[in-house]
Amino acid sequence: MKTSWQNHIIKNFDEASSRYNKEATLQMPFAKLLALECSQRTIPTGLWVDLGSGTGFLANELERLHPNQAVIRVDSSPKMLEQHPSESETLLFDLNSGLPQWIGPPTLIASNFVLHWINKPEKKLEEWFHALAPGGCIAIAIPVEGSFPEWHKAAKKAGVACTAMQFPSKDSILKVITNEQIKFQRLERFTQESPKVTSLLKTFVKIGGQSSPQQSLSITQWRKLENAWEISQKTHVYKLTWFIQVLIAQK
Repeated sequence: MKTSWQNHIIKNFDEASSRYNKEATLQMPFAKLLALECSQRTIPTGLWVDLGSGTGFLANELERLHPNQAVIRVDSSPKMLEQHPSESETLLFDLNSGLPQWIGPPTLIASNFVLHWINKPEKKLEEWFHALAPGGCIAIAIPVEGSFPEWHKAAKKAGVACTAMQFPSKDSILKVITNEQIKFQRLERFTQESPKVTSLLKTFVKIGGQSSPQQSLSITQWRKLENAWEISQKTHVYKLTWFIQVLIAQK
């Protein structure tokens, strides 16, 4: 049974589905990076799945680089799945419930910017890895702790709560899988810039990623946060920095 928090997440992504492809400027390059790294490794043919596929950035890239390999697209947002090509195989499924029951184990589990939306992401990553067929691979990109330093600093300066989502740490993600099984891992830094703080934060709403378990700030608190946010003296823009853990491992 879905919690109100999970339903809220799905509702936001449903509402953002029609504009997601245009607005998800962060998710697209990491989908391309994951697909490219997968293409440079020997991954067994068979059942390939994109967990939390959204509108299909990652699955599309994987299929483009592997023309003879189909990728099943799994997501809990029906509106997101409606954005996929009509010939694609999609599955509406809540990943908080585990994994779908397939005839055989997957040889590739790929996931881009999804694990942090699922309860106990480290445990889920461990479950996904163990669900692979022997020789199968997992490929993920996930925001990690340390992201949004500008937001945290501004909130502290303004004396208001930081309502940014809490991400798992890089170390907690990497320790789930042994060093011998990890074939590629890199911590990427990605900085968004805007002349307005509000524009930076509205990007979350545009892609449906505004859900937070924390109580929203009042208008007065938001104004305090905005006034406390540092602006670049050189470029006169506000910044928001992400740290993304990219990981490919083989069972």
